[in-house]
Amino acid sequence: MSSPAPLTESHAHSLDARDPLANCRDLFNFPKKLEQQLSTPIIYMAGNSLGLMPRTASSAVQQELEDWASLAVEGHFEAKNPWVRYHELLREMAARLVGANPSEVVMMNTLTVNLHLMMISFYRPTPQRHRILIEDDAFPSDSYAVASQIRLHGFQPETSLIRLRPRAGERTLRTQDIINTIETQGDSIALIFIGGLCYLTGQLFDMPAITRAGHNKNCIVAFDLAHAAGNVPLALHDWNVDFACWCSYKYLNSGPGAVAGCFVHEKHFNTTAEARPRFEGWWGADPDTRFIMRPDFSPAQGADAWQLSNPPIFSLAPVKASLEIFDRVGMQALRKKSLALTAYLESLLDQLLKDTITIITPRDPQQRGAQLSIVIPQNARDTRAALKQQGVICDAREPDVIRLAPTPLYTSYHDCWRCAHALARILNPAGTPAPGTRAS
Repeated sequence: MSSPAPLTESHAHSLDARDPLANCRDLFNFPKKLEQQLSTPIIYMAGNSLGLMPRTASSAVQQELEDWASLAVEGHFEAKNPWVRYHELLREMAARLVGANPSEVVMMNTLTVNLHLMMISFYRPTPQRHRILIEDDAFPSDSYAVASQIRLHGFQPETSLIRLRPRAGERTLRTQDIINTIETQGDSIALIFIGGLCYLTGQLFDMPAITRAGHNKNCIVAFDLAHAAGNVPLALHDWNVDFACWCSYKYLNSGPGAVAGCFVHEKHFNTTAEARPRFEGWWGADPDTRFIMRPDFSPAQGADAWQLSNPPIFSLAPVKASLEIFDRVGMQALRKKSLALTAYLESLLDQLLKDTITIITPRDPQQRGAQLSIVIPQNARDTRAALKQQGVICDAREPDVIRLAPTPLYTSYHDCWRCAHALARILNPAGTPAPGTRAS
């Protein structure tokens, strides 16, 4: 176990001075209106709900507005970034982000829409194999989606949905327990669909091990990467994942309701329509024949074939702006800082609030991303409101969980220091930090 981090503010500043990614913070807009209202610099710990806006997003959208104004319909072919193939500009960057071949990735729609489109193709239940395995703490939208797909096929969630639950007295799942469930019940499981990183606890699941176990039982294995994409390194192709979906407005900083991403492993590209049916639409057609306007469908190559409609260019532009940042910085560098930053915040909280809070995110750094979920001894929403008054923007989950996301692209070590001390003042007002640990 590493030694506790010094509690002094000067130590936080020294860590920032040595941080090779410190300047990345300048690539983002911090909420100035909130800073003016609260009269304090904002500590943004809510990147796992909505990432900050890249400064280049405005110019990216403005470019498309200008091309629309000056070119109208000709912008499809004559814009600076021609709209007819705009989504292709994001393909390779998105593929590098999630560890895929470019043909396996497409940015389209939103997360749950993509999930339904994927399940039309990959959830093919039979009387003998009709169950879906998810974690009990799955994001509610995932639960709604899989339950509705089960009913669509004439089954009932009460018998066809398996929910993985932690052991009594524990808050996170053990990998071996997940694998044991797959081994014992896998013959009845059609689809394993797990969040790569649990939104509530911050637990990072062992996706390669889960995929291997699922495939050993002939299950389709897929992941919701809403809290994993842009947070932790991924290798979807090498892990042999069947499909994955993710949003891009959390760690990927692409704006509220931003266009989402989808991965389909290349091994599924040449399966028959009977074995792997899909909904079809104009933009999923072969781009070389799309404008011939034939009534019969000739699919595009790769994941593009799952597209339905032409993409919203004004919504894709901020995604492109954000992916360019990730592509330039690289997930390995971000992960290195994330491990250090999260560990620093954890150490501060342990020292300042040792007997007051419980961190339910795994203590093993390899089992978490840029998030600490904290059980507090009072209402979480009230605590979130109190933190906001001290300049800390974070997320609360009823009844008693505060989620803090020290996002490495724009969170500083000093932000972590201020955040931990603000929470300590709220939850333990009688306690006085040691001399030299208060903000200057």
